Amino acid sequence: MTTPHTGHDHGFTLRKNRNALPWTIAALAAVAALILGVLLGQQRSAPAAASAAGNQTKFTVHFEPAMAGEEKILDFVAQQIAPDYGIEIEKVGLQDPIQANQAVASGQFDATIFEHQWYMKQSAEAAGVELEPTVELFQWGFGLYSNHYDSVEDIPRGASLLLPNDVANQGQALWLLQREGLLGLDPDIEPRTAKIPDVIDNPRGFELKEADLLAMPRMLDDVGVAIGYVSQFDAGKVDREQGILFPEPPKTFASRLVMGAEYAKSADAQKLVEAFSDPRLQEYLATTEDPLVQGVLTPVSGS
Repeated sequence: MTTPHTGHDHGFTLRKNRNALPWTIAALAAVAALILGVLLGQQRSAPAAASAAGNQTKFTVHFEPAMAGEEKILDFVAQQIAPDYGIEIEKVGLQDPIQANQAVASGQFDATIFEHQWYMKQSAEAAGVELEPTVELFQWGFGLYSNHYDSVEDIPRGASLLLPNDVANQGQALWLLQREGLLGLDPDIEPRTAKIPDVIDNPRGFELKEADLLAMPRMLDDVGVAIGYVSQFDAGKVDREQGILFPEPPKTFASRLVMGAEYAKSADAQKLVEAFSDPRLQEYLATTEDPLVQGVLTPVSGS
């Protein structure tokens, strides 16, 4: 893992003191401290030097701890793919997305897999960091859930629709509703970044509400339909039979291997990209019977 090298002041000042140790002893102690400081500085800068030379073989990759399927994917890549590329992958879970992206941008983590490019842009801006999305990895199952209706056709006029309250995922939900012909969005707005006020056509008079993704599963009794990720509803113990529509998510919302903007240009970073680009990952996503992955995290779509 690469960490940015920061300079350290190893200077010292000698002052006259009648009670001080003899000069030679004090000088030796100061020299020893200086040498130790230099050695520590060299130790801290070693990963950065290795990255510059393209010699890095161990990589730390972050995943979202609430998304158990993401950890499974990292396990698969680490065990089945990474050794063939001569690298090791250490997984690390951190719940806070802002802190995770700050850790990636600073080099504390080499990469993360928990976000699509639109959420990354939103998060990076909030964190004040520069990130780079690289290869697409997987897509999250995303759809409509209801405790009241069995199909989209059953949703009555005036029903309440619960959408994610963050901009990136609200845009994904609204774009889904537009593609299904349930809502119309302002044509001057990029649909992936749409917000509720951008809805200009609502033929069924739906009441549009918003909430945090994690809160949606426990709100199903209070709304007509909730729109979000399969993984979130699985975590909330909502049966998948409550899902009434799971369209194929567009490729633009695929998870990316995200890195710090400068690090992504390095030879070491390309080793990680190559490993995660191995076709065995997509095959695993398409064929696995692991309930934490199957139907939750899917292969990257063609469009």
